[in-house]
Amino acid sequence: SQEEFESVLAVNVVGVFLGIQAAIEPMRDAGGGSIVNISSVNGFVGVPNHAAYTTSKFGSRGLTKAAAVELGPLGIRVNSIHPGVIDTQFNDIPELEDIDWESITAGLPLGRSGSPLEIARLAAFLCSDESSYSTGSEFIADGGILASP
Repeated sequence: SQEEFESVLAVNVVGVFLGIQAAIEPMRDAGGGSIVNISSVNGFVGVPNHAAYTTSKFGSRGLTKAAAVELGPLGIRVNSIHPGVIDTQFNDIPELEDIDWESITAGLPLGRSGSPLEIARLAAFLCSDESSYSTGSEFIADGGILASP
């Protein structure tokens, strides 16, 4: 429904916007910083029956790039992480009970789902000075799902 569509956009696009907006002043005052937005591999491909989610993740990609261009002169870097199948409690919600996660992950080049810790480590890298020349970039952590046919 339109109401559900708008609700997903409110969380996944407006929420990202508000997070960026909240970080600008303290990061500017500190002389710079790093914003890491979490998106999804669904921001790269169309997914049947997930129009709102897919649209919202494409939107967060665009917002990340626009913010990187606008905030770069302030020393603020903005990047995004795009996880694939990550083993979290979200996978157990009733709306996803018909999904065969083992079958999906077995077909990945790495043959497994990712862990929240792997995504956290990537975020920590993007927040660190080790990634000081990265901004407006998309970091995919999907076990190879987008690389495979």
